[in-house]
Amino acid sequence: MPEAATVAAREQSFLAFDFGTRRVGVASGNTLLGHAQGLRTIQAEGDARFAAIARLIREWQPDALVVGVPFHPDGAEHENTRRARRFARQLHGRFRLPVHEVDERYTTTEALAAGARDADAAAAALILEQHLRSLEQAAA
Repeated sequence: MPEAATVAAREQSFLAFDFGTRRVGVASGNTLLGHAQGLRTIQAEGDARFAAIARLIREWQPDALVVGVPFHPDGAEHENTRRARRFARQLHGRFRLPVHEVDERYTTTEALAAGARDADAAAAALILEQHLRSLEQAAA
């Protein structure tokens, strides 16, 4: 069945990151279910942060990574925009996986409003769900 092979080729899994200078929220999800779940928040910096991410990548074996990139409400960039993009480049350089950037304005606020226990991981799940929706729209 060629149709089944086409569908299987499009199924992808992702790890998503809500970048912060002190904490990084992590979520996983895939195109099959079109849903994301918060995994945990990494509270480490430098090499320790990347070692924790490496463990998650080995465990979850994602096809690609997604990084939330913050902007001002008017769409202007700021210092954390540049930091998040640098983090995305570092992920690509270290793990050699495709990295997709997603506008993550208000995800932490939305996660907190929903009563998330781990707001950073919940924000990462919202970032990933936004990315999954964009893939669905592109395929339609």
